[in-house]
Amino acid sequence: MNEDAFWQLIEDCRPTEADPEAELLAPALTERLAQSPLSLVTGFAEQLSWALYYQLDRKEYGYDLSDDAFLYTRAAVVAAGRAVFEGVLQNPAAFTPYATKLIWAESLLYTPDRAYKRITGEEWDRNTRYSHESRSNTEGWAD
Repeated sequence: MNEDAFWQLIEDCRPTEADPEAELLAPALTERLAQSPLSLVTGFAEQLSWALYYQLDRKEYGYDLSDDAFLYTRAAVVAAGRAVFEGVLQNPAAFTPYATKLIWAESLLYTPDRAYKRITGEEWDRNTRYSHESRSNTEGWAD
């Protein structure tokens, strides 16, 4: 899955009403992915890790959030769609409303795992290219 397909899938599954914590987005994505080839699920997981675990794992977004809060807040930025994500990359101040209001989209993190289990019937012991651990993007945290 390429970057454009990743963002299009998120856009296609986003509800029309406000859903800042992805409570409606995550099940819609899971359903769509579960009806797709397994390669789409793994591709989605890789693109999600790139956006969430690498691109947004930078000190200018870290604030004073715990590692979990920082991760879930970054997930909310991704769940908000490509325009918001790219806006945050261009202007770190655009991350502030997500961090200060503690908007968390934790459910987005488990979307590929749930789709994988629905397709295979097994738990997914996945490893993506980028670590899910906050502050693992050493370039993003360099002085």
